[in-house]
Amino acid sequence: MKFPISLALAAAMAIPAGAALAEYPEGPVTFLVPWPPGDLEDVLTRMIAEDFQAEYGQPAAVLNRPGGGGGPFPGAVEVATAPADGSMVGSFVIGVPVVGPNIGIEELSPNPFTPVGIFLTYPFVLATSGSADFQTMEELASYAQDNEVLLGHFGTELTPTAVSFALAHEMGFSWGADAAYDALDCNTLASGDVDVINTTIQLIMPCLDDVTILAAVTGDRLELAPDAPTVGELAPDLAISLWNGLFVPNGTPQEVIDRIAAVAQATIASDRAQSFAADTGAQIYWQDAAASNAQIESDIATMARIAEITGE
Repeated sequence: MKFPISLALAAAMAIPAGAALAEYPEGPVTFLVPWPPGDLEDVLTRMIAEDFQAEYGQPAAVLNRPGGGGGPFPGAVEVATAPADGSMVGSFVIGVPVVGPNIGIEELSPNPFTPVGIFLTYPFVLATSGSADFQTMEELASYAQDNEVLLGHFGTELTPTAVSFALAHEMGFSWGADAAYDALDCNTLASGDVDVINTTIQLIMPCLDDVTILAAVTGDRLELAPDAPTVGELAPDLAISLWNGLFVPNGTPQEVIDRIAAVAQATIASDRAQSFAADTGAQIYWQDAAASNAQIESDIATMARIAEITGE
């Protein structure tokens, strides 16, 4: 479940100080992010690490291991093979626990991770120019029957891209062509290189008045685009998003997980984290371990459905 801020703060303060809790952390803790520095999950994970160090008095650092999008997940393997004592915590996107066990990496199959909690949904959207001949997904589906519509995305291996292809199928059309870009922002649409971009709302915030958000690839509607439906509203079988959460190796003691969760929950509820969310359009919240496990199981089924549609 997603806790409101007041409950998150209360829960973070309510963890009992038993003997086992007092023993953790006994030394430095590493939060591993399988992405380069500077992205949404990296910034929020650094906030969590800073608060962890302040709360428990042990060094807590963020280690970046790029390669975390669609595999082979080198950072995830590093966490999977770490001691199950809370000394290394993974900050992972959906692909690690949902896709990782199925791509032939021995260390990731079966799923070697226990969720601490999910804390972020990347604000992915399908967007077009405000002057385009279609301004809703329904209008796009009709327009695409007689016109080639070009889609720009960040890579076919990413969940939002797969959703874009599956959504087109479910709405009765196909993209005329598609291409991966390193940057998908206001200039991409203004240049006319593509007709629709699958990007984050953060990257098009400077020109939101000039673009139309056709759909949000998120669980809930975005505050910055409240009129844009989610993919799940348009096609319930495709309700999925690119989220990020904290994970530890299976076998990590519950007391350790609780201590990590307490800090992360309080960090996400903090003013600086909420301000960061407002500035970037990110959806941040705390989803506990039980709800995160349920989310993962649901997403595995949804990804299977998407793979069936796209043939991937």
